[in-house]
Amino acid sequence: MLKRLLGMDTGTVKAVDGVNISLKRGEVLGLVGESGSGKTTLGRAMLGLARSTKGSITYHERGGEGQTRERVVSQLKGADLRSLRTDLQMVFQDPNAALNPSMTIEAAVGHPLKIHGIAKGEDLRPRVAAALERVGLAPAEQFMSKYPADLSGGQKQRAVIARAIILDPEVLVADEPVSMLDMSVRAKILQLMVDLKKDLGLTYVYITHDLASAKFFCDRIAIMYLGRVVEIGPTEEIFADPKHPYTKALLKAIPEPDPNKMVPRDLPRGEIPDAAKPPLGCSFHPRCPEAVAECGWESRDLRVLLEEHWTRQETTSYEEEQALVGSLDRLDDPQKTVTLGSGADSARVRGLLDRIRQENPSEPLWSGVDEISETGDGVEVRFHQGFDPELRPSGGVEVACVLHPKPVTVEPFRPE
Repeated sequence: MLKRLLGMDTGTVKAVDGVNISLKRGEVLGLVGESGSGKTTLGRAMLGLARSTKGSITYHERGGEGQTRERVVSQLKGADLRSLRTDLQMVFQDPNAALNPSMTIEAAVGHPLKIHGIAKGEDLRPRVAAALERVGLAPAEQFMSKYPADLSGGQKQRAVIARAIILDPEVLVADEPVSMLDMSVRAKILQLMVDLKKDLGLTYVYITHDLASAKFFCDRIAIMYLGRVVEIGPTEEIFADPKHPYTKALLKAIPEPDPNKMVPRDLPRGEIPDAAKPPLGCSFHPRCPEAVAECGWESRDLRVLLEEHWTRQETTSYEEEQALVGSLDRLDDPQKTVTLGSGADSARVRGLLDRIRQENPSEPLWSGVDEISETGDGVEVRFHQGFDPELRPSGGVEVACVLHPKPVTVEPFRPE
C-alpha cells in the first residue's frame, strides 16, 4: 500500500505466462488446475475480458464460402470488441452472480439481442422462448416472467446458458459451470452442454478443477500450474499415461467411490508457491517427488528444508541449531549460492547439514546441490544451474518436464 501511495514499483504477478494453445473448431478443450493456476484468467483473456499485457490472442472468424478472417482479440477495443461477442460467449461459474436479480428471465436472456440490435419488440419474445426451451426450461412461458430468485440453482445455470447461446456463438468458454450446483444437477447440465455441442456445432473451453468431469466432457486437456501449461494432449492419453508429476498427483486425488478399494494418494507436499515470486526453474519442483538436479533448486528450498527439520526437534536443539545457522531471511531472495553460519562455526554447520541429509537421503533437494564447502565466512552451498522446461512432445502429448527431454533431430549424412 505504501509503495502504491509513493508511486514505487509494487512488482507484478504473471497470472498466465508463456501459454501457447490452438483451439480447434468443434472440440472441447479442458483447462484443469488448482485454484490460482491461471485457468480462469486465460479463459477471460480469450474473450477480451482480461487484457493481455504481452502476446496475442487470434480468433479465426468464419466467413462465407469456407473462408476465415483473422481477428486479434487482444488488440480489439470498444465497438470492435463488442461485435466479437456474437461469436465468443462465456458461461460464468456462479449463476447467482451472473444474472441481474432485478431483471426477469425474459429480459436477461433477450438482453444480448437488444444490445447487438439483432431483435427487438415482437421479434424478441419468440427467440427468447426458443432459447429457454432448448436448454430445458420448458414450457418457456412458465419461466419468462420469473426473476432469478424464483429459480433453483440448476434452472439459473440453464438460463445463463440460454443467454450465452441466443446469439448463436461459435465458441463458449465455460468457467466451472457445474461447481456451484448440487451433485444431482451437475450431470444433467454437462449432458445439456454435450447436446448443445452436437446441435449447434459449438466449440468449448471448459475450465475446471475436476478431472472426473473433464474426462467425461473434454476431447483434449491442458493441465495448468502457476500460470503455465505443464501438459496438454488428448483426454484418453492424459488419463491412461500421465507424463508430468503434477498431472499424476491430480489423477491420484480423484475420489474412489468403492469403499473397499484403497487408492494411494501421494499428494504433492507443501503449498502452491507465491505467484509474485515463483520458483526458479520448474515452478512445480519444490513439491515434486520426482525432481532432479536440473529442476532449479535454490536458496528458498533450503530454507524450507531447514524449517521442516526444526519442526521435528526439541526446543533446546532448535534454539542451538538456529543460532548456529543464523537468520534465514537471507535465503528469501532466490540465489544459486548461499552461505550459512560463520567462519568460526563452519565445521558445526557442515555437520548439521550432513545430519539433515542422513535423516532423509531421498529428499529431492540434495540432487540439486552441486557442492557444500567450508569457507572463511561459513558454509557455502552451491546449487546446480537448472532451467524452466518448455512443452515438448512425449508420446501422444506435450509435457513441460526435464524428465522428458526434447527429441533429438539427426540430420541425414550427405557425403561430399
